[in-house]
Amino acid sequence: METLYMSLIVLLFLLAIADLVVGVSNDAVNFLNSAIGSKAVPMRTILIVAGLGVLVGAVFSSGLMEVARKGIFNPELFFFDEIIIIFLAVLITDILLLDFFNSIGIPTSTTVSVVFELLGAAVVISLLKLYESGEGFEGLKQFINVEKASEISFGILLSVFIAFGVGAIVQFISRLIFSFDYHRNLKYIGGLYGGVSLSAITYFILLKGTNSITFLDQNVIEQVLENKLWIIGFSFVFWTVISQMLIQIFRFHILKVIVVLGTFALALAFAGNDLVNFIGVSIAAWQSFLLWQEAFLASGVLPSQFLMDGLSGEVQTPAYLLVIAGAIMVVTLWFSSKAQYVVQTGVNLGRQGEGQERFKPNALSRTVVRYSVFVGQTFSQVLSDPVQDKINSRFSFPEKAFGYKKGVAKPAFDLLRASVNLVLASILISLATSYTLPLSTTYVTFMVAMGTSFGDRAWGRESAVYRVAGVFNVIGSWIATAAIAFTAAGLLSLIIWFGTYYAIGALLILALFSIVRSAIRHSKRVRYERNHKKFNKTDIITINEITKESSENIVKIISGINHLLLDVVNNLGYHDLSRFKKSLKTQEELELIIDELKDNIFYYIKSLEDTNVEASKFYVLTLDYLQDMVQSLAYITRSSHTHVSNNHKNLKFSQIRDLKSVQRDLDEVYNELVKAFQNSEFDSIQALITNEKKVLDKISDLLQKQIERIRDTENSPKNSKLYFGILLETKNLTKTSIALLELFKDYYEEARQEF
Repeated sequence: METLYMSLIVLLFLLAIADLVVGVSNDAVNFLNSAIGSKAVPMRTILIVAGLGVLVGAVFSSGLMEVARKGIFNPELFFFDEIIIIFLAVLITDILLLDFFNSIGIPTSTTVSVVFELLGAAVVISLLKLYESGEGFEGLKQFINVEKASEISFGILLSVFIAFGVGAIVQFISRLIFSFDYHRNLKYIGGLYGGVSLSAITYFILLKGTNSITFLDQNVIEQVLENKLWIIGFSFVFWTVISQMLIQIFRFHILKVIVVLGTFALALAFAGNDLVNFIGVSIAAWQSFLLWQEAFLASGVLPSQFLMDGLSGEVQTPAYLLVIAGAIMVVTLWFSSKAQYVVQTGVNLGRQGEGQERFKPNALSRTVVRYSVFVGQTFSQVLSDPVQDKINSRFSFPEKAFGYKKGVAKPAFDLLRASVNLVLASILISLATSYTLPLSTTYVTFMVAMGTSFGDRAWGRESAVYRVAGVFNVIGSWIATAAIAFTAAGLLSLIIWFGTYYAIGALLILALFSIVRSAIRHSKRVRYERNHKKFNKTDIITINEITKESSENIVKIISGINHLLLDVVNNLGYHDLSRFKKSLKTQEELELIIDELKDNIFYYIKSLEDTNVEASKFYVLTLDYLQDMVQSLAYITRSSHTHVSNNHKNLKFSQIRDLKSVQRDLDEVYNELVKAFQNSEFDSIQALITNEKKVLDKISDLLQKQIERIRDTENSPKNSKLYFGILLETKNLTKTSIALLELFKDYYEEARQEF
């Protein structure tokens, strides 16, 4: 029996390692967002600084482990075997839940997930205990620490509003003081700004450390707490002098210094606050095992008879476990592509200016933006025109503020906003952590970043509806996290209760399968996005680059159309509805590519190195022709799917044969077309046009042939409608591709004459 439970403890620690990996991938957004978004320092430097912060913060986290042991439920009322069921259900649920959110790139709260998982599992086990004992369910409150759970939930909810509001106000005031052209002001008041920021970071790191490091002498801790004002004052004077020296003498960019130290502080706060979410459950299980093992060796008490009142006392977490956990977190930071994927969500939502939006607007975001515009216009009427002009001048957005170069993507936001993000988030998180309250670092850092974006006027009329929709989607996922975590952990604990070790084995296999499948899907997504990476909008585009970019677009779209047309014709022959699912998905991907390309037209034309109107017109017309081709294929795909879905009669063998004949001819032309554009062999365009005109002649003959069939033998109006529709849209597709080739041929010949 002892060996059996020891194996379960080992299993729990293996699960904790997996939980560390998926948890850090999700929480990396907390401390990497601002440094990466502002491009303050190279990525390698950011990861080194964040890694050091995580390692130090891991050592600071010992005190918070109490939450996993006794913060949510009362362990003295549970037996050892029941505690193990709770902890197993929590860890398996946490891994699956966080990995899911990582895969879709949404930053959720590991604190909320573990709190509600513990709550859900404990509630279910408590109800089972009450049922078996014959007691009423009203006795549930004695098992659950309702007061603590409510305190945590209320604190997390309140932090969302506080973080957003404080972020918006502080950023608005900071921008009024510094403006976007902050370099001049930094020479005079940068030292003061650095003093305030760095002293705040220093104080909260020190305060947090003295409350968390157990090997410090108690007198030292008391001295720090009793002299807080002196420490703040001395730190402010020290950092103000140092900051001014760095600016005036060493020509350092003080905002970069703040961002680097702020990243360290936020990483430290993250590890100190959130490490409990990943390994606290496993450590609590191990400590439970040690307590039972001691009692078992002494009296032979069974797991089902040993109450876990020992968990209610103070139990020290070994330092080496914290260091190992910190090391795993650092390795994950360096190598997890999912961490980078989640970070991009926060960076894009806080981006200054326009660009590709990830989230689609919804009714709620439209309503909020509409009323916000109305409130803003009403408020502006209160202010005089000179005051409005003065405020607006501070928010004018000179591109030179970012200082980017050709070939290097510009920052999503500037260093001033990045520093405000980090300083505010570090203060709020460290303050909560110093009182051992497990605040959601994800909620705080995300909402601070969204608040500063709002206060910085990053959400303009062109982007607000998309950004607000993104924020609501993320907040909605947070609510879903709590509900899913509670329900899933409760369900898994129920399954383990009745299924025992067989259920544990089945759940582990399910978890492993889910994670592997998620990793494969994520890898495919990364490859897809890498292959479909757009041009850098900050680059100046030459005429040759327009030709190259247009060629790549033509190859991409024509290849997709060619493969999809083959699939649709074959699927019609099989008359199998399930085969059309992939075809519809491919069609949607083609339409998405076209939409993204057309969204970028403004930036593309604006980035041209000269004012050649013909070059811009060529690019616009190229995309228009490609869009027409995709729309023709969309009709073919969706009408064919509808025909099969409605169980109409199969197309006749002769009709399928004719469609395949047209498709084979187009396949030959399109393959040659793709090869020509891939190799820039544009002299063969005329031959391609000639071959496509032959396809048009064949389609005309087939249309005439179908008319004769209707008059003689055809008796299915639905078949005729589908067949005519496919042929006519194929004819439009071919005509459009001919027009595209003629456009490219004329442009290429003119460009060659110019050079």
